[in-house]
This record gives sequence, C-alpha cells and structure tokens, in this order.
Amino acid sequence: MRRLDRTTAVLAGALLVLLAMGPVLPKWAVFLVTVALAKALVVLGLLVLMRAGLVSFGQGLYFALGGYAAGMAAQALGVGDAVPMLLLGTVVAAGAAGLLGLLLARYRTIFFAMLSLAFSMILYGLLVKSSALGSTDGFNVAPRTVAGLAMGRGGIYALAVVCSFAAALGLHHLFGSHLGRLAPAIRDNELRVEYMGASVRNVVHLYLVLAAALAGLGGGITALAVGHIDPEMAYWTTSGEFVFVAIFGGTGSPVAPFLASLLYELIRSYAYEYSPNTWQMVVGVSMLLVILFLPGGLWSAFARRRRAA
Repeated sequence: MRRLDRTTAVLAGALLVLLAMGPVLPKWAVFLVTVALAKALVVLGLLVLMRAGLVSFGQGLYFALGGYAAGMAAQALGVGDAVPMLLLGTVVAAGAAGLLGLLLARYRTIFFAMLSLAFSMILYGLLVKSSALGSTDGFNVAPRTVAGLAMGRGGIYALAVVCSFAAALGLHHLFGSHLGRLAPAIRDNELRVEYMGASVRNVVHLYLVLAAALAGLGGGITALAVGHIDPEMAYWTTSGEFVFVAIFGGTGSPVAPFLASLLYELIRSYAYEYSPNTWQMVVGVSMLLVILFLPGGLWSAFARRRRAA
C-alpha cells in the first residue's frame, strides 16, 4: 500500500474510532481528548513551519485570537452556534498572520522565533490591560448549539474530531503537492528555490497564514471546550508548550501532532494528579527520554519499523 493510502486509512480509522467512542467515554476523557485535539491543531500548523526550517515561539498569539474571537462572537454579536464561532476565530487568526507575515516572512532562525514571541507577548499585555475583555480574569464562553443542533455532551468533542480529521487530511495532501515539497527545499537552500522560480518570501508567508488559521481553530475549540478564555492563552509558556509537543511528536507525518498531544495531555494529567508538586519534572523527563532514544520524535519509531519491514 502506498504511503498516501496508508496515512489516509489511518486518519479515516481514527475518525471512526473516536466518533464511536464519544458516547461511551467518561466526561473527563471526552474533555481531555477534545483539548488534546484542539492543541494538536496548533501543533499541526507548527509542523508546516518546522518543515520549512522555521520555529515559532509565538503561536499562542493566534491561539488566543481564535479563542477570543470565538468568545466575542457570542458576547458581542449574539452568535450561539459553535460552527460560525470557530469560523470567525479561524479567519481572525489568519487575517492577523496575513498582516504580521509581511514582516515575519523576511526573517529566519532565532530572529523569526523571537519576533513571533514578541508579537504574542504584546497581545498578552493588551489583553491583561483590557477591562472590556475581562482583563486577567477573562470571560466565559457558552455556545448553545453545534451546527444548528442543541448542545449535547459530545457536541464539541465530535466537532473537534471532524475538524482534526479534515485538517490532517488536508495537510497530508499539501505535503505531497508542489507547494508542500517546497518546504524542505526552503529549509535546505533558499537560494536554489529562488533560482527555480519560486518566491521564498511568498511561500513562507502562505505557510504562516495556514499555521495561524489552524492555531485559531484550535484556540476556538479550546475556548468552547473549557468554557472560559483568559490572557494565558497568549502567554509565552503556552507557545512553548506547542513547540514542546511538536518536538515530542516529530515532523514525519500529520498524524504525529495528534499522537503526541494526546500522550502529552495524559502524562500531564496523571503526573499532576499523583505528583502535583513535581509534575513538570515528569513531563521534562519524558521529553528527555524521547530526545535520547527517538531524536526524530515519537513518529520516528513507526518510520523505523516501516523501513525495517
């Protein structure tokens, strides 16, 4: 079976399994999986950038914009359906990246990372000082329907699963296209890409907008699942967590961010429950073990088995 078919089959199988498990999972598990999928969407956007040699420490900016836009759709516009709330969050985040990308697309390496972090912290400062948006406390979000249907126990969960499947499948096809193949070429030698007739700056700009749209979608789903929004969504530790999960999973497949995010949320939840004072150490040790034994991330273990077979 070809790689394309295998990845598509894995994604379709995961979609069916997660949707079937929704009604029988306990509430805490539904919440954990929903949040993990939402954050995996942000990491999926990071995957696009990392394949081009770019590491963003500011994805919390678009994550927060998506969450706040979805929340403000309900607060200010009276929108009660989850789908248009998520669409608005995605569009706002992509629009912000479209503007900021005019500057960010010019930079590489540490300069790109620090500049993206600076923009995220500027938003954090504005949110903290904005009393209209709840300042440090934020505000609550309570959608009433999902795609026109009354809110149920697994409404946001099912929406998160479908959005994750669509995003992962779309990026899988993107990576196999001409535009997707430019990413590793840009990482290896930008000058040769320019000689081939492609504009590196335009391609990077497009990658930035795509990554931001996924982050905005993830932020909107997180806001709806948690039911609350606060400035911590834009804080540097949130962006660092996304980079952590991206390294944890690896960049070998669009499935990797979801696997890594689910495992990360499980480790953090159980570590916090049984060792609340040292849970960060448990997460750090897990990261060290992955770096030592699987330098390419968790997904590299599956790649090794495939090559061995």
